[in-house]
Amino acid sequence: MSAIFNFQSLLTVILLLICTCAYIRAMAPSLLDKNKTGLLGIFWKCARIGKPMTAPYSFFFFYFVILFFIHAYRNV
Repeated sequence: MSAIFNFQSLLTVILLLICTCAYIRAMAPSLLDKNKTGLLGIFWKCARIGKPMTAPYSFFFFYFVILFFIHAYRNV
């Protein structure tokens, strides 16, 4: 099933995008800072969102990992 039609998968993809952009901006800020507008500006905005909120995002990822394993265990 596509991540667009499953809310949990869509939320996981969005959280992963935000955390990845924040990590890239922390390691190489020039990659994202030069594209603040346009289509690539989405990644800069995700990095700005993810910078101050790393603790809540890590909690949500931990929650989704637990749900994933519970769901995978039930389908075995």
